[in-house]
Amino acid sequence: MESQWLQDAIRLSLKATDGEKGPPEQRDPRFRKLVEGILFSRKFVPTYNLVVLGFVCLLSAIHWTEKAIRWRRRRASRLRVLGDEIAFDNAIKPTFRISDDGQDRDGIYSSNSSTMEGTASPPRKHLDEEMPLLHNEQALRPLHRWSVYGTAKAILIYQPRPIPIVNKILPSNGTSIVLSAFMALNIFYIFFHINLNIFELFVLADRFGMIFVANLPLLYLLAAKNQPLKFLTGRSYESLNIFHRRLGELLCLAALFHSTGMIVVWYTIITPNGSGLTQFLLIKMVLLGIGAFISYELLYLTSLASFRQRWYELFLGLHAILQAAALVFIFFHHQTARPYVGIALGIFLLDRLIYRIGIKSTTIGAYTKILEDEDTIRLSSTIFIQPEPRWAALFGGSILSGWKATDHVFITVPSLSSKHITQAHPFTIASKGPLGGEDEARLDLLIRAQDGFSRDLLNAARLHKHLSIRLDGPYGSSHARTMLEESDLAIVVAGGSGIAVGFPLIHHLLDIPRSTDMEIAPTYFLLRQKIVLIWVIHEEAHISWVGRPALADAENRGAEIIIPQATEEIGRPDLRGMICEIVEKFGNGKKTRVVASGPDSMGRAVRNTCSGLVRDGRNVDVAIEKFGW
Repeated sequence: MESQWLQDAIRLSLKATDGEKGPPEQRDPRFRKLVEGILFSRKFVPTYNLVVLGFVCLLSAIHWTEKAIRWRRRRASRLRVLGDEIAFDNAIKPTFRISDDGQDRDGIYSSNSSTMEGTASPPRKHLDEEMPLLHNEQALRPLHRWSVYGTAKAILIYQPRPIPIVNKILPSNGTSIVLSAFMALNIFYIFFHINLNIFELFVLADRFGMIFVANLPLLYLLAAKNQPLKFLTGRSYESLNIFHRRLGELLCLAALFHSTGMIVVWYTIITPNGSGLTQFLLIKMVLLGIGAFISYELLYLTSLASFRQRWYELFLGLHAILQAAALVFIFFHHQTARPYVGIALGIFLLDRLIYRIGIKSTTIGAYTKILEDEDTIRLSSTIFIQPEPRWAALFGGSILSGWKATDHVFITVPSLSSKHITQAHPFTIASKGPLGGEDEARLDLLIRAQDGFSRDLLNAARLHKHLSIRLDGPYGSSHARTMLEESDLAIVVAGGSGIAVGFPLIHHLLDIPRSTDMEIAPTYFLLRQKIVLIWVIHEEAHISWVGRPALADAENRGAEIIIPQATEEIGRPDLRGMICEIVEKFGNGKKTRVVASGPDSMGRAVRNTCSGLVRDGRNVDVAIEKFGW
């Protein structure tokens, strides 16, 4: 029978290993080529994981080299401050001059002269404050320091408009280039050494399946909250999540082409010999493959933004169930997939069960307060800080070991209803992180009521002033903090509830003198960094999310707080103009770093404003803090 060679090849594909030689060579020559193609795929595709591992090692080397350079610079800076302290102490000793009337006059500067209550700053601070924000036309002109590096960096920072009609948000050009290179690598591994003809279509379909399973460990690693990639590369789960999503989309396409290829093989070669579709689909191997295919396609469809926003609780449940089910189907579908499935399942269980449910989960009591807008709840609790275990250096400890600015936690409130017992919802920690040596700290979470969990929580807060909540976390990255720490001008832009990221960052920068060795340096040196917070609010009542006393305290400590008039009254503010004015006044020739957190449109506006400043020759960099679930 003419299709016998194909049937043998299909059986071989289920059993082929590096050590097997295949069936007798006296078979159809096409059969030999097909078998050679399958065996080549078994040897070639595993090198894909080595390439990905090599790339991760390269990123890790770059990250840790930069970290070592930063440490050396900070150490040198501290030594300079220690040396300058002596000169500073001598400089602030009172000096006297004799006036025309013969009276002694006080020194021209002392540690009590300041334009900011509770701080010490040099006299020029007063002059700067009297200077208008745009004091002359010359300051508005770009530097015109054109360079290849600056132009390339500006292009990489720029974020294009969303895709029309579907309104799909695009990442920055730099991220898109990396994603394109990653996709190109996969395409190369799919089509390398493949003869595109009907007789070897099975080899191509098999290659699609091999690429699918080879990517499974990476897919589950990128989805894990506790993963070594953050430690190795310095990138957070949120910044890596876009790679998880694009990889998931790629694998769904690979599964589709794998399934379609097998159907075409059946139709063109097996059907003429009397094998019907029903008979083909009822083969155990095919049934298991169909189960895996349906599971992953449903995973993709329920992960779309439109579905998540409308049925978030259903998304959470289906995501966990379908992931586990799909791995089971693939494990029994094909023995070649089993090592990859084992690794992926290990990552899944280690992250979900051991770390998230076991090590990083804790139950605390929290007080509830409904804020002025009547749609926002503040959950507050006092956390008694415990020493961090040694193993926490890699993945971090629980919330009882403390947290940092920009960190977030997953919260579960079992008392709301039975359906909320297994649901965990992410929220940014809106309070500043505890300093080293502190025994306790206040934990605040700001939760805006939408539908589902947050609405049920709001209703519960109307009845109960105290709730028991389970926290999983904290999770986050040091990228934004490190970037701002090393700047001369730090600009934090928050839109609405993005203040949960922005305000702790401001406190983090203000607390650096107290939390590092720099505390031994005089205040004059500690306040050389200019810190600016721009908070765009929708209505005036949203100021209660932070509170006017807290904002005033941050200003008194050295930060400049800018809150434009509420958008419900005047519309969106001119963020581009505001950022450019701040850079013109405070950032000429200085290292400016910008962090933004808020709606997608605001993040794009801030990113593209910074792109323009870089193109004009400014030393500017930007990071957008945004969740991606």
